[in-house]
Amino acid sequence: MSQNADQPCIDRVINGDTQAFSVLVDRYKYMVYTLAMKILRNHEEAEEVSQDVFLKVFQALASFKGDSKFSTWIYKITYNKSLDYLKKQGRHLKTASIDQFREYNIASLDNAIDALEADDRKVTIKNAMKELAEDDAIVLTLHYYEELSLKEISKIMGIAADTVKVRLFRSRKRLAKLLQDRLEPETLGNYGKR
Repeated sequence: MSQNADQPCIDRVINGDTQAFSVLVDRYKYMVYTLAMKILRNHEEAEEVSQDVFLKVFQALASFKGDSKFSTWIYKITYNKSLDYLKKQGRHLKTASIDQFREYNIASLDNAIDALEADDRKVTIKNAMKELAEDDAIVLTLHYYEELSLKEISKIMGIAADTVKVRLFRSRKRLAKLLQDRLEPETLGNYGKR
């Protein structure tokens, strides 16, 4: 969503039109819930954190300066609220489940074999991502599945954009190595059977 589309709603809320806030909630509720769910991996907890996020957004809306996109600002709040929730529960960040990244519609695939191959690739990537460090998995998730820029990830995670770039490079390299180690034996094994 463009900053231009959000600004009129933001201005209306700041000027006392609380009904305009529902437009922002409708616009960002799935994004907020999805990130919370990826971090918390629990439906009820993700819903609770999502509500806390929108309460915080409402209370702090006047402090939004517009230095970054509104969506980036909400993402940062969601990320921090989710991590705070984990800390309060005495838990640590776990690798986000790749099953939760995007729902693929099997009907849109050409045939059932394609669907099975896609599921197999998803499981392989999911298992490889579990072996990555938590920060590596989050950086990959935000960049590739949520399609955020390095600058946006930098703001969300509170690290320099150059650090994000380095982590992304190293994470891709580690993931590629893990996938190569998994897929090469399968490929060689299948090659001998044909």
